[in-house]
Amino acid sequence: MNRPVYVEMKNICKTFGVIRANRNINLSVTEGEIHALLGENGAGKSTLVNMISGIYTPDSGSIAIHGKPVRIHSPRHAIELGIGMIHQHFKLVDVLSAAENILLAEEGPPLLFRKKATEKIRKVMEKYEMEMDLSKKIEEMAVSEKQNVEILKVLYRGAKILILDEPTAVLTPQETDKLFGILRNLVKKGCAVIIITHKLNEVMAISDRVTVLRQGESVCTLETKNTNIRQLTELMVGKPVDLSIVRCPAEKGKLLLSVHHLSALGEHGVRVLDDISFDLYEGEILGVAGVAGSGQKEICETISGLYPVEKGEILFQGENIVGLTPREIIKRGISMSFIPEDRLGMGLVASMDMIDNMLLKEYVNQPGVSVDRRFAREKAVRVRDRLDIQTPGIGTPIRKLSGGNIQKVLLGREIDAKPSLLITAYPVRGLDIGASYNIYDLLQEQKQKGVGVLYIGEDLDVLLELCDRIMVLCNGKVTGITDSRCITKEGLGLLMAGESITALTEEVTPCKL
Repeated sequence: MNRPVYVEMKNICKTFGVIRANRNINLSVTEGEIHALLGENGAGKSTLVNMISGIYTPDSGSIAIHGKPVRIHSPRHAIELGIGMIHQHFKLVDVLSAAENILLAEEGPPLLFRKKATEKIRKVMEKYEMEMDLSKKIEEMAVSEKQNVEILKVLYRGAKILILDEPTAVLTPQETDKLFGILRNLVKKGCAVIIITHKLNEVMAISDRVTVLRQGESVCTLETKNTNIRQLTELMVGKPVDLSIVRCPAEKGKLLLSVHHLSALGEHGVRVLDDISFDLYEGEILGVAGVAGSGQKEICETISGLYPVEKGEILFQGENIVGLTPREIIKRGISMSFIPEDRLGMGLVASMDMIDNMLLKEYVNQPGVSVDRRFAREKAVRVRDRLDIQTPGIGTPIRKLSGGNIQKVLLGREIDAKPSLLITAYPVRGLDIGASYNIYDLLQEQKQKGVGVLYIGEDLDVLLELCDRIMVLCNGKVTGITDSRCITKEGLGLLMAGESITALTEEVTPCKL
């Protein structure tokens, strides 16, 4: 039976200056369908859905919604057409409740309107089989609850076409399963869902069809049941890609980093790290897993001297470095590199080129008043060639590079410093599949050289394949540290949700640590 076509895009083109983001793209999404959009970074996925949601308008081509040609000129117009966009970064007001966030754009007499509107919200929840405490404030919610508020917000406004951008990026496996259950309920009730994700196993699990984009063009649309991960990867990249991570044997060396009873306070005196203890050895990759905001950022920054410590010790090769600034750590000859989550806010200077960004950690050690840029130029060339950084030249300002290439500049600079300890916070975020696996190889090279690597990641499959041990955080506390060979992805998810490792039975396999 032919189902009604909800979205029909034909020969869509969009350019930004000399950059052709979309070129003759065709896409159709039908009623009751979950349609995945796949493509490397820069393939045009976000630009395409931004035209459906009214943020951009196409330069040429046509869009039809529910069979009627339209020109979507604003996000409000998209909502009126029944299109709802759920962004990766939620658009919610933390101090308001779920109901208040859903009703923010509505107008009417406060008390009477609020009562009727809340009844309408409950009817929407009942229709789509969703559960939520409407009185709960956003700041008190888990990430998955916030996402449900965003979904309910667009459903309340009458959306029948939902677009989700990387919806599982910060969810545990259990939360992902619940989200997929909600999406399946939505399409059963006549909605259509467009999902952008880089997790191919999730594409296979949730989508009915998948459209692959490459270099701004639509390569093909396939029924998910008739394809596989390897074929989709080749279509995205344009060539075969080896998706296996062969973990190098761990030859644990000397104790490199030892953290004892570390605690730190955040805003309003909230404890963001609570009695954290762990060890990291030479030649080891220690992974850190946890939902967003569990203390990953603070662990990295306390070790590197960027975040104040309330109490506890951080021993680097036996020396306590608590209280030292990053500059003092460097002056003491402590060989440590840090790749922060915030590339441009903390790692690099956007207005500078590659050469000057290579100088940032070294210029104070140069004698005299002038700065010799020759070694920085050589380093920039070396990093560019080693990581295949796409740039017009090493003199091009960093801000003009794509997100993935910016990340490569930062990672390349830190690895080239030949550190003993390498701290990496989401090092492949923003990178395409090929570049990501290149980064995994580089990290394993560092491990083989005896470098201790602290790897904060969000892809649990990668953590299990790449890391020797995994430390799991929940609300600033360690819920478990385990050999990666001895736990499942589901087990990690339970630890991320707050279960202690001693409470797990089936998900943790006894093994020699």
